[in-house]
Amino acid sequence: MEQKDLQLLVEKISVELFGKPFKHKASFNPRLRSTGGRYLLGTHNIEINKKYLEQLGEKELVGIIKHELCHYHLHLEGKGYQHKDQDFKLLLKKTGAPRFCAQLPDRKVKRSSKKILLYQCTKCQLSYNRKRSIDTSRYVCGKCRGKLTKIKEITLE
Repeated sequence: MEQKDLQLLVEKISVELFGKPFKHKASFNPRLRSTGGRYLLGTHNIEINKKYLEQLGEKELVGIIKHELCHYHLHLEGKGYQHKDQDFKLLLKKTGAPRFCAQLPDRKVKRSSKKILLYQCTKCQLSYNRKRSIDTSRYVCGKCRGKLTKIKEITLE
């Protein structure tokens, strides 16, 4: 799907579901990572993450477009367009738009493996459990200011 095809699809969904035209620009934004799309308040344009089309198909893309069009039309009408607003929640329900987009399959893999790092003070033997690594040449024990050493790394599945 090209930019012009996306523009036509957004315009078609806007007229069919909302009964109002979409007069701004819809485009794919390759920099979007953690979201399916976004509505830009300043320009009234809509940006879509192309990975959702490639990995989850056109049905998910249509859901994202509906969601962003809810933001678009409510903002232009001066009504509550934010996720917390009642107007927004009602319009989502009326149009069948999802409140959140599905998680991408490749993002699920990255988040599944968790690790715990175990550090110990060489002076007072106090243990520290951490999710993020510590620079042992820079940081010291909070109790006695002794040197920290990494004991082991535990990977949780």
